[in-house]
Amino acid sequence: MGAVALISLGAASAARAQEAGWTPVVDGLALFQSDAALNGGGGFSANRQYLRAGALYRNPEGASFGFLLSYGQVQYDFATPGAAPWGDVNDVSFSAPFRFRAGDRANVLIAPSVRWDGENGTGAGAMTYGIFAGVSWEISERLEIGPAFGAFSELGNTDVNVFPALLVNWRFADRWRLSTSTGLGASQGPGLSLSYKASDVVDLSLIARSESNRFRLDNVGLAPGGVGEDRSLPVVMALQYQPNPGMTLSVFAGAELDGRLQLENAAGAVISRQSYDPAGLVGVSFRLTF
Repeated sequence: MGAVALISLGAASAARAQEAGWTPVVDGLALFQSDAALNGGGGFSANRQYLRAGALYRNPEGASFGFLLSYGQVQYDFATPGAAPWGDVNDVSFSAPFRFRAGDRANVLIAPSVRWDGENGTGAGAMTYGIFAGVSWEISERLEIGPAFGAFSELGNTDVNVFPALLVNWRFADRWRLSTSTGLGASQGPGLSLSYKASDVVDLSLIARSESNRFRLDNVGLAPGGVGEDRSLPVVMALQYQPNPGMTLSVFAGAELDGRLQLENAAGAVISRQSYDPAGLVGVSFRLTF
C-alpha cells in the first residue's frame, strides 16, 4: 500500500495553520497481506515496509514546498517457490511537493517525483518519472474541492499513465470529513478517506484507494529483465491516535480486493496474468513532525 509522496489536501489545509518555517517530517508503514489464492493455481502472501523522511517549508504568505525521500520493500512469499514470478521488490522515491495560493480562494498543488522500483540487481531501467498536480477552490469554510491528475512514465513501454483524481476536503458535519487520501509507498493511484473524529485525539476512518505497482525484474527467473505488476483495490478501517500535533499513530485492517498479478518479458509481451482472491490486510503506521 502507498501513494505518490505528496501532501494530502486535508494535511495541506492543516499546514496552513502552522507558523512559517521548516517542518521536518518522518513517517513509516508496516503491512501484512494474508494468503491469497491465484486463479491459475497456488497463492502468495506479502509483507510491506516503507520509511519516508524529509522537510516541508511554509512561507508567511501560505505557500509551502518541500522534499521527501522514501525507501520501501515488498517481500512476496509464493506457495510454489520454484515457479515464483519474482522475489523481494525494492522501492526508492523522491518527490518535491509545492503548494501555493492563486487568488483569494484557489490553491494549486504540484508534486513532481522520480522513483526506482525493482528487484535487487536491476539498474537504471527501473527508473520512472512523473507528476501529480491539481487545483482546488475554497467553496466555503467547510468545503475545498477541485480536479487533479497524475501523469507518470511506465516501466516496460513508452506509454505515459495518465489518471484523473479529485482534491477534496469536505467537513460535511461537525465530526465528519471526506478527503483525498494519499499513501506511503509505491502506489500511483488516487484514494478517498471518510473520517469520524471520535475525540480530540482519536479519528476513525474508512479508506479506499486504487493501487498500481510496476517494477523491473532482475536477470534471473521466469522473465529476465522483464516487468512485474501488482494491481489491487485495498479498503481498510483505520484508527488514528494523535496525542499531540507532532505525532500520529495508526492501526488499520481490511481487505485487498480485485487483485491482479501480471508478468511481462523484456520485450514487453505479457506472459502471465492472474487475478487473486480477496486477501486480509493488517498494519500500523506513524507520522512525526518536529
